[in-house]
Amino acid sequence: MQDVLPNKETIMSPFVHWFEIPVTDFERAVAFYQQVFATTLRCRDFMGERNAVFTQADGSSQGCLLASPRLRPAAQGCRLYLDGGADVATLLARVPAAGGQVVLEKTALPEGLGHIGQFADPDGNIIGVHSAP
Repeated sequence: MQDVLPNKETIMSPFVHWFEIPVTDFERAVAFYQQVFATTLRCRDFMGERNAVFTQADGSSQGCLLASPRLRPAAQGCRLYLDGGADVATLLARVPAAGGQVVLEKTALPEGLGHIGQFADPDGNIIGVHSAP
């Protein structure tokens, strides 16, 4: 396959600007994601909808949980991979106690690209996690 972008410097960085994970039970979803990712989400009303923002160490954010009548949780479709920390196995171990289900245990990627895993949240969304090598 021929490289369609010979000048690699033209690739957008960061490529993902924002993501929304649809949820039906806002409080349950916030509790689940806070427990699994061992973090605190910033809850707010924004443009008439309830959301809980994933905030990075520098205070910026790239996505949220969103309770909205215009979105429905789904196991099918685009797969989002979030930062799984130093070892995705540690994060995945917290999933069942938080009310979710591990659907892909820690799996090594080829070529030394790290590890991935996947879980189903209480709404049925399948979320991937990745740990860098």
